[in-house]
This record gives sequence, C-alpha cells and structure tokens, in this order.
Amino acid sequence: MRLPLRVAASPTLLWFRHDLRLQDNLALQGALARGPEIVPVFIFDDAAAGRWRMGGASRWWLHHALVAMDASLQGLGSRLVIARGDSVQELRALVRKTGAGAIYWNRRYEPALIARDSAIKAEFLGAGLDVKSFNGALLNEPHTIANKAGGPFQVFTPYWRHCLALPVEKPVKYTAKNLGPPPQLLRSLEIAELELLPKVKWDAGVSALWQPGEAGAAKRLKQFTARAMENYVETRNLPDRDGTSMLSPWLHFGEISPRQVWAAVAAKAKDAGVFPPSNGARVFLSEVGWREFAHHLLYHFPHTPERPLRPDFEEFPWAEDPGGIKLRAWQQGQTGYPIVDAGMRQLWHTGWMHNRVRMVVASFLVKHLRLPWSHGAGWFWDTLVDADLASNTLGWQWSAGCGADAAPYFRIFAPVLQGEKFDVNGDYVRRWVPELAQMPAENIHAPWEAPLHVLAQAGVRLGPKGNYPLPIVDHATARAEALAAFKQLRGAGVVTRD
Repeated sequence: MRLPLRVAASPTLLWFRHDLRLQDNLALQGALARGPEIVPVFIFDDAAAGRWRMGGASRWWLHHALVAMDASLQGLGSRLVIARGDSVQELRALVRKTGAGAIYWNRRYEPALIARDSAIKAEFLGAGLDVKSFNGALLNEPHTIANKAGGPFQVFTPYWRHCLALPVEKPVKYTAKNLGPPPQLLRSLEIAELELLPKVKWDAGVSALWQPGEAGAAKRLKQFTARAMENYVETRNLPDRDGTSMLSPWLHFGEISPRQVWAAVAAKAKDAGVFPPSNGARVFLSEVGWREFAHHLLYHFPHTPERPLRPDFEEFPWAEDPGGIKLRAWQQGQTGYPIVDAGMRQLWHTGWMHNRVRMVVASFLVKHLRLPWSHGAGWFWDTLVDADLASNTLGWQWSAGCGADAAPYFRIFAPVLQGEKFDVNGDYVRRWVPELAQMPAENIHAPWEAPLHVLAQAGVRLGPKGNYPLPIVDHATARAEALAAFKQLRGAGVVTRD
C-alpha cells in the first residue's frame, strides 16, 4: 500500500489499546498537539496475541472499560470507533475512510505485539503517514534500563535501586474541553458486538467488587493512599483486610498510569515533608517496581511465558495427574487445605486473589502437587481480571523457582502455617469456605486434626461423603517428594521455607 503524504490538518487516528484513559495519556497529548481532528479507535484483535488471547475475566473487564472510555469521549463531543479483526487491515480501512495522515498509540510489551506493532509502524511510515508511539504504561521502559555490563537485570533489588536513582516524569493533565466528533458516516461496532461478556452469567461477584474505568481507578487510588498505605507493611499480608491497593487491573488496562500512582504517593510526601512519606509507601512503591521488573524481564526474555528462564528447569520431573484430578481440585478450591481453597474460590468469585494467598496457592500447585507452573499460569490467565502476561509469568516462575531474582530455587510454603500466620482468626477462610464458617480459629486451618466433637458442633463432615474434602496430599510426604524431585536437577541449590 502506498498513500499520499498528508498535511498536518489531516485527522490523526488515536489507536487506543491498554491505555483506556484521558489523563496522562501521551499518545492523546501528541495527537492534540498535531491538530484538532482526532479519530479515537479501538480494535479488538484477539488473534494477535496468539496463545495468550484474553481470558474470560479480562474480557469482562475490557467490555466495561470500553463502555467507560466511550462515555468519557462522548462527554467531550467525540466517541470511540470500535472495530474487530486484524489490526493492520482495520487501520488501512480507517486511513482510507478518514483521510488520516497520522496514527498515534501507546506502546505494549508482549513479544507478539511488539513484532506486530513494529510491522505496522514500518508499513505506515513507508506510506507517508506520521506514525508515533509513546510510553503509556511504565515508569521506565525495558529498552532504557541496563545493568553495568549493558545487559538486562535479573535480580530485583539492584534493578529497583537503579530505577530509584532515575527521575520520574510527572503525569500529564488532560485539559481540552472538546475533542470534536469523528466523521459521522464512519461505521463503528457497538461494544456489545465484541461479545466480551460471558454467555453463562458467572460474573455477579466480579461486578459487585469492581468499577472498571478511569473514574474507578482514581477512586481506588484515593482510598488506598488515604486509608491503607500508611500501614501497608503490616496489612498487605493479611487477606481478611482491605490492606492492598488492588490497582492491578486498572494498571493493566491503562485506566491509570504508574506515573499517576507515583504522583499520588508524592503528594502524601509533600504533606509529610519527606519522600516516600512512610515505610508503607516505600514498600508499596517497590510493588510498583516489581510490575516494572516483570515487563523488563518479558521484554528481554520473550520466551518465558512458555519456557522457564533457568534452562535446567526444562528437565524438572513433574508429577503425573491422570485425568487432571488434582489440577481440577486445585482450580475448584477442593484441596482440603482451607487457605488454598479460600484463595481459589475468591479468585473464581471475584476475578482477583490476595497476593499473599497467590503465593500460597502457587506454591501448593508446583510443590505439593508437583504440577507444572504453566498449568497455574494458564488458569490465572483465564480467571484474573488483572491477568498481565509479564506479571503472571514472573509470579509463576518465581513460585516455581525457575525464574528471575536471587531467590533460592526452591521454596515450600506450608499451607497450614501460612493460614495460621496470616489469617489468625480464620476470617478469610470463613468468608470463602462457608463449610468451615463455624470452626473455631484453632482448628480452622487444619480441620482434619480437629476432635470429632468440634467437627460435629461446626457441622463439618470430612471426606468424599462429607461437605469438605480431606487433604488431597499429605504436607510432609509432598514436601519430601518435591525435595527429592528437585535434587534431580543438576547444580540446583535446595533451600526450603515453611
């Protein structure tokens, strides 16, 4: 395709992707600087991600995020033009129909999409269009960060220390009063035509918890910095408390930027006269840094969603699971370990799971059941509203001991001890495993060890004919078998932690 060179007065196609916001949107600001005619576009190109097409929970979120984005644009006199199909073909059609002379977008970092976007940029630059991409998702893009040897970091602490020495740009405020409408005859799909919502209505719990969209993100950030950030160090590991930011889905879909998060913490610092204003803020910002680190690793090691970063783990002797019985028990929250089952049921009901519990359930899958980390990554991908390829990959490889960071290869989290330590009164388990709601705190994390009269008083019947399962594996036996399997890896150092 060869198109004539356009003048600056021609429209700009503003290609929205995972940047569904007006504030601190550099592609939008660039389009405004180029000229007043802007055509906001969203293309649902499901095939471009290959194996990592959006899961059900992410599709639910995207539907509502698009509704919110379109409402914001309509409030400015514009609207979101929705298309579905191959991105390059849809962009070609839009250029023809609108006479656009420019295409602007914010960058993404998934390997398949980097390749696609590079090809798109080359094609339209060659056709004479003004094509620009911007950083809309990270504090520091992966290609801008290198260690002293000029390569990528593989350990978080030096990576984050390096990043903390760099300046953080202030978020750009959106101030335009009116965008003006795209061409009236330009056809757009209705958002419902993308068929993102589930046909079987499993999303009641998800809908009750979340408010997708830029306004929901701003509201949650304000709540967190006002109520929970100060005590974040103490409360972030307690799953029965509202002690974490829960910003991950909004960050993933770009309804808020990390620069905005940083600025909100900095505003607290201004009040306190020091940055960060508290130890809670410092630790919270390091979690923002962990997200950055995940994208750094995915960019430099694009094979990791499919294969371990540490190649010796290619030969790990995973256990057999005929019929997928153990995997299904884990997915459904029927393992017999209450803290694990509570987490998996919270995930299914709300599309989210507390981070401490994510580590526990992940450890249980790959250590106690000795099932491949990729099984867990795939399940999380389908059920999390914050399913992010970079963070999902890093988290699962960290749990399996086959990824980055200086962590020991092998960690074992004892689920009973984890429950007793972080859910002391059992309130988290009671909420998500109602079969155990009447169990006393001293027995709730190991009901199989409770006296029979305690089980009877609580209405708990264990086993195949009861209302709650016995443990599908014995902790001590599973731990020993996992250690034995791990020792088969050449050169692996074995470190365990309960």
